[in-house]
Amino acid sequence: MNGKTVTQSSLEIVLQMTHQDANLAGNVHGGTIMKHIDNTAGIVASRHSSKNVVTASLDKLDFYSPVYVGDLLRIKASINMVGRTSMEIGVRVEAENFLTGEVRHTSSAYLTYVALDEFGKATEVPGLILESETEKRRNAEAIERKNKRIAGLKKNKKKR
Repeated sequence: MNGKTVTQSSLEIVLQMTHQDANLAGNVHGGTIMKHIDNTAGIVASRHSSKNVVTASLDKLDFYSPVYVGDLLRIKASINMVGRTSMEIGVRVEAENFLTGEVRHTSSAYLTYVALDEFGKATEVPGLILESETEKRRNAEAIERKNKRIAGLKKNKKKR
């Protein structure tokens, strides 16, 4: 199984937020943004693995500023790390007021996906070819997050 580069599966999606995306305060629902994050990251994982994928975890999702009705929601997603059957995807969300040109970093997230075979079982994924120093740094940070997640799971299992 040949490896793939980060750029081969990276993706940027732009959506305009409307009233149906908003709460009573006029801000876009966090859940709406979460859905778009999951959909975009899932496409990246599918592109890398050439398989159907499922969301295994959402490690972290931070909201930094609101998204308003009328904003363009720009979702940038790329693969940070691959395991045997899993992949971590990093997502950056920006909101753009297309009237003023103002762009705000509104949220970031790390999601893990597992590739599935035709029977719905976890299956191996291609390796990741890291080309830049930024990709290598993101990969190392993803490995650190994975190790912390695994340690936390083991710790919680012992408590039961």
